[in-house]
Amino acid sequence: MNLAHTAVLLWVWGSLQAFEIVEQENIFQRTPCPAFLMFDNAAYLADMSFELPCRCKPEEVSTVVWYYQKHLGSDHTRVLTDFDGRVLTEESQVRVGSDMLVRFSIRMFSLLVFRAQPEDSGLYFCGTRKGDYFYAYDVDIQSGEDMVATFKDQGQEPFADEHRGNLHIFTTFWEWTPCDRCGVRGEQWRIGLCYLQSPGLSPRFRRTLPDVVSCGSQAVPQKLRAQAREHTPELLVQSCVVPCEKKEVREGLVAILSYVSKVGSRPWLPQVPIQFHQQRLGQGLIISCPGARPEHAVAWDKDRQYFYRTQYLRGVNRSMRVFIDHGNHLHIRFTQLSDRGIYYCWRQGVRVAGLRLGVTARGHYRASFSDPETRSAVQLTLIGYLVITAIFVTIHLCRCCCYLSRCWPNYSP
Repeated sequence: MNLAHTAVLLWVWGSLQAFEIVEQENIFQRTPCPAFLMFDNAAYLADMSFELPCRCKPEEVSTVVWYYQKHLGSDHTRVLTDFDGRVLTEESQVRVGSDMLVRFSIRMFSLLVFRAQPEDSGLYFCGTRKGDYFYAYDVDIQSGEDMVATFKDQGQEPFADEHRGNLHIFTTFWEWTPCDRCGVRGEQWRIGLCYLQSPGLSPRFRRTLPDVVSCGSQAVPQKLRAQAREHTPELLVQSCVVPCEKKEVREGLVAILSYVSKVGSRPWLPQVPIQFHQQRLGQGLIISCPGARPEHAVAWDKDRQYFYRTQYLRGVNRSMRVFIDHGNHLHIRFTQLSDRGIYYCWRQGVRVAGLRLGVTARGHYRASFSDPETRSAVQLTLIGYLVITAIFVTIHLCRCCCYLSRCWPNYSP
């Protein structure tokens, strides 16, 4: 290959690498910014991660700054960037309950918010460091604490629409998730969020359908929002059965196993990565599926026991010791010796990881005041000392009173 051919190949490779950036710039050239700032309405469930693209900006602007306001016209505005549009946070470093300022990232002029919480609801502005806004969003994060589950296999139906005069409150469902298991009976579900329809909403908020926005939108007056507060998000669950995709085993691995089987017994080879965890008896445990999000289809098994949401979903039975929350986490309250085993996690219909749980009744445990159990033990100990001291002082006061009454009796003249 001569020098000319090499130069052509390098030019083609460089063009392919730059295609995505050029395409992103062309989007801004094709999308003019509105003369009057409008707000796109978007609704999500708590603990979800979402992306807000800055759909327009002047060509001379090379970096954008994202701003946040709790309410329109609020005096307090948060700046969600380092003024250079750099990436500030990675999703793997974000924990549940972290402050919003450490749960966002700026990538290609878009704002990414990780593990959103209801208090993150509000207005998001894309603009410059001088405070000029180009594009804006009205974001509604709906809490999943009171989410109601509906099981189609049991003949249950979702909430009926509510009509209160001109106010129409209803649930808008997302698409069905894939089946959470393969080869056996699994489950799939769809998330439903609260929406309402009412005339006279603010014209500054863009809507997919006429006069329809999410229940927590800033376009909804406070009076109407209070009426829709009882309409909680829904979860619609149904059974499904899908076959598993066949996977080819690597030839090198087959050769090693064949050699080992000839020498001795064939070793047990886990199909997925398995992590070992030792848990103290009586303590609580929360297990997360690697790489899973609340909108993903996630399932849990213990050895050959399947944890179906019809039986183990949070809220189905208030006395459950083992349950699955709406964020796809597996909870074990007051760990018992019978909880020992391998817990498998399915994500989007594929088994991806396992946790071998061991339960011990003894072991070294380093006390720390950051541990709730340690704080509770200290509080109970102090309360016990105070009660004993109060009883001791009371007894001695009574004895003193009795002694004084015998030594100096009252004499009548």
